[in-house]
Amino acid sequence: MTEIERKFLLKNTDFLKGIEGKRITQGYICTDPERTVRVRIKSDQGFLTIKGKSNDSGLSRYEWEKEITTQEAEQLLQLCLPGVIDKTRYEVIIENHLWEIDIFHGENKGLTLAEIELQSEEEPFLKPEWIDKEVTGDKQYYNSYISEKPYSIW
Repeated sequence: MTEIERKFLLKNTDFLKGIEGKRITQGYICTDPERTVRVRIKSDQGFLTIKGKSNDSGLSRYEWEKEITTQEAEQLLQLCLPGVIDKTRYEVIIENHLWEIDIFHGENKGLTLAEIELQSEEEPFLKPEWIDKEVTGDKQYYNSYISEKPYSIW
């Protein structure tokens, strides 16, 4: 399956007041530029995800994901490279588009990102007023990158 998403920095997170987020812990078994292998625990669910290399625009890449038990995910996290990501994800729907807003904790505290998945690279969407600079395709904002080089040392 091809994933098409755009990623943005946020101006503020005031709009999240009253919205409940889900805590996410994720680690990487592989962060090769050609492919990443990620293990994630989101609330009480586990996932194993493999992502291919992004296209030239950074908008699209192959993604395969399988739900696994939380126990399996916890075991696989023990095999991950150093630099486990800790964040809270909030979901906001605007004009039939789901925005996923990530507020990072730990070594990545202070970083906030919003992502929107699209059906095509040309699909139009409304940018909320809380959206700031687009960072789609900027590898510095990939979770696999900040697991190795946390935001706190930029």
